[in-house]
Amino acid sequence: MAATALRSREVVVGPGAARSRARPAAALRRLGGSRWLVFVGPLLLLGVWELATTVGGVAPQTLASPATVASTAWDLTKSGELPDALLVSLRRVAIGLLLGVSAGTVLAVVSGLFPVGERLIDPLVQMFRTMPALALVPLFILWFGIDERPKVLLVAFAVAFPVYVNTYGGIRGVDGRLVEAGRVFGLGRWGLIRHVVLPGALPSWLVGLRFSLGIAWIVLVAAEQINATSGIGALMTNAQNLLQTDVILVGLLVYSALGLASDRLVRALERRTLSWRQGLQSL
Repeated sequence: MAATALRSREVVVGPGAARSRARPAAALRRLGGSRWLVFVGPLLLLGVWELATTVGGVAPQTLASPATVASTAWDLTKSGELPDALLVSLRRVAIGLLLGVSAGTVLAVVSGLFPVGERLIDPLVQMFRTMPALALVPLFILWFGIDERPKVLLVAFAVAFPVYVNTYGGIRGVDGRLVEAGRVFGLGRWGLIRHVVLPGALPSWLVGLRFSLGIAWIVLVAAEQINATSGIGALMTNAQNLLQTDVILVGLLVYSALGLASDRLVRALERRTLSWRQGLQSL
């Protein structure tokens, strides 16, 4: 009888306890789905920054206040200096990405699909991808001069490897059962590559593209500070010589905004092209 009473108590109490445990999880999911949550981190950073420059006693020569940076950004925009530099930087990154991503994709496809290509290409790529791109700056200047070519080629060199590694891994990670199913439906070699292998490797290629975009902006920061007369990096170099921390911070914020915007663009492309794939959204 005591055991029966205990079981009946569990039946009564159990669902209520489960509901009480589910409430915090549901609240967290609702909070995570809020569109305004993405602004919390930047606003907190701005608040700490403002306190450090106003109350914390940080000198303006060391760190300009957010209000000063915003005013400087507005002045540079009105004068046309910031838009012109932004267009130059965007052009360099776009050309470098086009060259590097194309090269990395082609090399990964050849290396991932054909044994001969793997033996010829993969060892060389693994050798070169361990070289820091910025360590090649002196050689690139000697080979290509000090105009636009070394800056663009540095970006292209740096962004090719993330695309190669992820695409190669995506090709080799395609489920063999899908390939067998394609053969059953009468697909030949090129049909399998087009309809099975390349779509299966597309998620990995997009991951590599996201990495490449981040690396492109990092490399461009350094490339534009070497014998450059235009671009965001050149603007920051001139500000460094004049001890203008507000202009330097404007350049850094522009780079950060460009990196965030490009990542959001690739994620939107991923949602559109991979709408057929159902992955884990949240817990």
